[in-house]
Amino acid sequence: MSNTIIIVGGVAGGASAAAKARRTDENANITIFEKGPYVSFANCGLPYYVGDTIQDRDDLLLQTPERFWKRFRVQVHVLHEVIRINRTTKCVEVKNVLSQAISTHPYDKLILAPGAGAIVPNIPGIHAKNIFTVKTVPDSDAIRSFLLEHSLQRAIVIGGGFIGLETAEALHSRGLKVTIVEKAPQILPPFDPDMARLIAGHVIEKGIDVIVGDGISGFRQQGELAQEIELESGRRIPMDLAILSIGVRPELRLAQEAGLVIGTSGGIQVNERQQTSDPDIYAAGDAVETIHLVTGTRTRIPLAGPANKQGRVAGANAAGSHLQFHGALGTAIVECMGITAAKTGLTEREAALHGLKHFVSLTHPLDHAGYYPGAEALHMKLVVEEKTGRLLGAQIVGEQGVDKRIDILATALHGKMKVQDLEELDLAYAPQFNSAKSPVIMAGFVAANTLRGEVHTITSDELQKKLESNSSLQLLDVRTHEEYQEAHVPHAHLLPLDELRDHLNDLDPTQETVVYCRVGLRGYLAARILLQHGFSHVSNLTGGFLSYIPHN
Repeated sequence: MSNTIIIVGGVAGGASAAAKARRTDENANITIFEKGPYVSFANCGLPYYVGDTIQDRDDLLLQTPERFWKRFRVQVHVLHEVIRINRTTKCVEVKNVLSQAISTHPYDKLILAPGAGAIVPNIPGIHAKNIFTVKTVPDSDAIRSFLLEHSLQRAIVIGGGFIGLETAEALHSRGLKVTIVEKAPQILPPFDPDMARLIAGHVIEKGIDVIVGDGISGFRQQGELAQEIELESGRRIPMDLAILSIGVRPELRLAQEAGLVIGTSGGIQVNERQQTSDPDIYAAGDAVETIHLVTGTRTRIPLAGPANKQGRVAGANAAGSHLQFHGALGTAIVECMGITAAKTGLTEREAALHGLKHFVSLTHPLDHAGYYPGAEALHMKLVVEEKTGRLLGAQIVGEQGVDKRIDILATALHGKMKVQDLEELDLAYAPQFNSAKSPVIMAGFVAANTLRGEVHTITSDELQKKLESNSSLQLLDVRTHEEYQEAHVPHAHLLPLDELRDHLNDLDPTQETVVYCRVGLRGYLAARILLQHGFSHVSNLTGGFLSYIPHN
């Protein structure tokens, strides 16, 4: 007797589950019910469709019901919403979205891939005709139609996360004056503030306005259209179009009403086989919990990569296999206005929240050999466990080469590597691709030097606190005279590295000393000189002056 598998939802998790279930069991009866009009589409590509980088909407449609049947013999019913699960009779009730007719379908195994819906706050004016979300193909169709039908000048993007930044760039490319409004104190809230400010500075320089630390309280309408956005601060900004990119909320109603366990992070609880608390029901995608591979804690990571892998495991096991999904790192990347930001594992802030004793290491290497034309700086931050040197996380910002480096570091994290292991990596080198000392290897060198005690490092924030509380701090700028004149840390004494040995007698070796240069290398060399000449307490500013953030 053939196995009947019903899948609730398509896109990444559901479509992957269906395809893997078929590859596992050629005789299973597999059906997908998708409440939207498309079973599988590239939702990560939607901002680029809005911006006309992707011009043909069919390029976004990864699978159609017809192709699913032809290749996989999977029955797909779009515009059909599963409204109830009866675990006792092992049936689902399905509503035809168009006719409202209700039908009942039995299952042997059920896979839930309901995804997550865009958060739409209940505030005045939210239903104006020129306010949109970017979550589905119809959402993007509506935005493109509005852009074509109206003469627009000013757009507001509410939310400065990944989709918000991509949408802001898309609208800017279409000639609109764009303002990003983010309630958090920074854009890209998943990043540490020092890395997010690099993105913000670049985006502002390229012509997009950024407002942080201010939420929205409502929209002021004239007729069907909103004319102004009003912020919680009382500030009003005129607008012709607004995009909501506040975040997503997991679709949990079906699971909750069926009595499935919802985890502490707010997602459907599953085991490593993607089984829910009911062994005949599996779940995958944005609505489920997963294990964070660094902390071992349960969390939600609503990203396409984990959703596809979870769907694959759920589909295989529903069809009789024994695959496992052990967790994710939250590796993510975004580009806006020519600058790229990527992260994997824990940020400095997250490491602190989890009680992990750690230090950070900042480097600013070029993405390829400096003597080869076109080299650009990468801004790299490693979060490292004290004593062990275990890599906990990484963030990178730069104009090119970010993707390659974050993937190397994500692989290192997955393998539970230490920064000492990064020193020994054997990575491809040719001048147009890399440096002989690759940026990842260089980051490993710097972090491992700190771990071994060759140099003590200090962060910008720690330096600020010392300057505020310690008037006797010996602060040395070891850059050139020209660099110092251009800008320097307040109260710093200029002593260029190449002149340092000649002026050791002018310094107090018993005094606490902090050295810094532009990116950290000359500071490291200065610290080593001082330590070997009897200076007892020397620290190097990690990342150098490029990482210095003065307190307001």
